[in-house]
Amino acid sequence: MSAREEILGRVRSALAAADPSLAPVPRGYRSVVPAGDVVELFAERLVDYRAELTRCTADTLPAALASALGDAGSVLVPDGFPWEVPGGVPDTGQSAAELDRLDAVVTLAALAIATTGTIVLDHGPGQGRRAVSLVPDRHVCVLRTDQIVPGVPQAVAALSPARPQTWISGPSATSDIELNRVEGVHGPRTLHVLLVSS
Repeated sequence: MSAREEILGRVRSALAAADPSLAPVPRGYRSVVPAGDVVELFAERLVDYRAELTRCTADTLPAALASALGDAGSVLVPDGFPWEVPGGVPDTGQSAAELDRLDAVVTLAALAIATTGTIVLDHGPGQGRRAVSLVPDRHVCVLRTDQIVPGVPQAVAALSPARPQTWISGPSATSDIELNRVEGVHGPRTLHVLLVSS
């Protein structure tokens, strides 16, 4: 008998001897929806993660986008991104090395989570493939206020499990053993969210 078979045999024996009167484990998750404004909570959490936040309207979005990109000379623009981007480079399947030479990327988001300050991309139109949001040094994301959900359970319920997802909570950051924070090690050094009032 192999070690694997022996371990599984012990587990089966333990389960067979278990008390059947034990209550089943509840499978539903009860989420406490935060009191107050989810938009303000999201903004507070996002800034806590050292992300940049600019509030704008649909009319002021093009100017806010240009300001957020600053002096970026080359900006990757995924298919379906609905605004003109100065210095825009279409996504043609560039390699990671080619993406690394770009100054920034602009994307849309599928939704955002207020309690965690997280934006979620499901890589639909305007969001691009996963690599485009992870390799360039600056990520500018356009998000409407009506895309913000209170918590993780609401986000999971709204997202399709059949689509790839990237969950982003602030710019890429890590710390060494002395807690010295270093940004940009495994993703964009800067995350700038343009929050559009709907």
